[in-house]
Amino acid sequence: MASHYEAPIRKPLVIGDKGYHDVTVDISAPIEGRANKQWWIVFTIALIAFLWGVGCIIYTVSTGIGTWGLNKTVGWAWDITNFVWWVGIGHAGTLISAVLLLFRQKWRMAINRSAEAMTIFSVVQAGLFPIIHMGRPWLAYWVLPIPNQFGSLWVNFNSPLLWDVFAISTYLSVSLVFWWTGLLPDFAMIRDRAVKPFQKKIYSLLSFGWTGRAKDWQRFEEVSLVLAGLATPLVLSVHTIVSFDFATSVIPGWHTTIFPPYFVAGAIFSGFAMVNTLLIIMRKVCSLEDYITVQHIELMNIVIMLTGSIVGCAYITELFMAWYSGVEYEQYAFLNRATGPYWWAYLLMMSCNVFSPQFMWSKKLRTSIMFSFFISIVVNVGMWFERFVIIVTSLHRDYLPSSWTMFSPTFVDIGIFIGTIGFFFVLFLLYARTFPVIAQAEVKSILKASGSRFKNLRDSGKPMYEMPKTTIYNNTTTSVVAQEQVVQVETKGDAKVSDLLSSLGKFDVNTDTPDDLKKVKGIGPQMEQTLNQIGIYSFAQVSKMTQKEYDLLDSITESFPGRAQRDDWAGQAKNLNNKN
Repeated sequence: MASHYEAPIRKPLVIGDKGYHDVTVDISAPIEGRANKQWWIVFTIALIAFLWGVGCIIYTVSTGIGTWGLNKTVGWAWDITNFVWWVGIGHAGTLISAVLLLFRQKWRMAINRSAEAMTIFSVVQAGLFPIIHMGRPWLAYWVLPIPNQFGSLWVNFNSPLLWDVFAISTYLSVSLVFWWTGLLPDFAMIRDRAVKPFQKKIYSLLSFGWTGRAKDWQRFEEVSLVLAGLATPLVLSVHTIVSFDFATSVIPGWHTTIFPPYFVAGAIFSGFAMVNTLLIIMRKVCSLEDYITVQHIELMNIVIMLTGSIVGCAYITELFMAWYSGVEYEQYAFLNRATGPYWWAYLLMMSCNVFSPQFMWSKKLRTSIMFSFFISIVVNVGMWFERFVIIVTSLHRDYLPSSWTMFSPTFVDIGIFIGTIGFFFVLFLLYARTFPVIAQAEVKSILKASGSRFKNLRDSGKPMYEMPKTTIYNNTTTSVVAQEQVVQVETKGDAKVSDLLSSLGKFDVNTDTPDDLKKVKGIGPQMEQTLNQIGIYSFAQVSKMTQKEYDLLDSITESFPGRAQRDDWAGQAKNLNNKN
């Protein structure tokens, strides 16, 4: 056995006895087929939430920011809380894809595409809040350093709020290019499988002329590595700059140097939890349980557990620094968080962010899909309350007791927040119906090392290219991978060969002379041998191929799916047969 394959003790990352053609069919199914009932249920709920949010935004813009629960003391509340929360969620997507790519982790293959898309859609939600908070969003261009009707009005480059604009827009740009670059092979796959001319044209444009040549793959890998190298420091810098919105002030509870690493750890923590939420939903809605496995969920849970512990350490460090500083204002700020009017929010923050991830030390719990889904929701609830506690409890009681006040959100505050959650899921569900949610080319690259079929062949001492022999026992199709072991599988290879030959016609090798199939462009010696094993020997047989026969051939050979149709084997064989 080759040493570069995974150790036998490691569980396969692709289960279900999948071959290369199966990967193509399964991943393209949500795009080519009709949406199932689960998709429509989730989409309807998300759309209703989104429309509610749109109504609240229209009401806010038309009436004014006074519709929110803000007051003179608490000038930042739900809007900035939501902004920081969404930016944090957007962090883990590119981080998962970029860092795991740099470290060559194979388990990223099934989850990186959903994580990258999550980054894009989360940053879109985050960007809405500063614009709405302006009160007059049609004058948003005033924050840009461009000439305007006031002559010499320039932005304050010393403001962390302006740094946010540059950092987040840069991060969004790099993440968008990184995401789109990874999609190119998948767009080409959908293009080659497309039946409708309009659909084929659209995906041809999206794929940027991808042909799958060695040069294409070389450039693809080089660009991916460069973008991953750029995105990784951006992940650290963006939320560091977001933390400067607070840390550069002189408000007790904000003016602290621990905020940058504390915010970055919290962002990764909440982002991984949201990725877990999406993976669990998408594996069910798109029937991808064989690719997004329990092992993927378990590994995500381990990261959530570790980052949750880091966030817990940050909380303890904050309390220690407030005590050790001897500054009574700092000490009172943290005492007020734990025992003041918002004690319930502080308790929720500590319970959700510090204690709930510790359940993941139990293997039974971290491999439970329902419990993982529950914890991922709990973590994001806790991270929202963390931002709420930092912002509201630090503002509602400042240096002057005469200005102390309470903040209470209105239905508009709540509606806009729920609307952004709905908008996020609307975008993600539409994306899942348009783009492949799993990188099929990357999954295929690890199939021989981490696929359950090939692991079984390797464990039994069989060569990788050998097709399992099929034996019938009481009308049940089984596959023999070793003399001592008979493993039941759902494969109907013999039936597919019979269907194919019934359409193409059978060839009698004893009376007829086989043609040289290598004259057909795209058929080499190995493919000719494979076709002969199936029972295809003549140009006349190949010339009868239609879409149905091409698909059958792909499912039988499981090599170069779509190649026969792209090279028009039937047309070539018809011309060669006429010449004979």
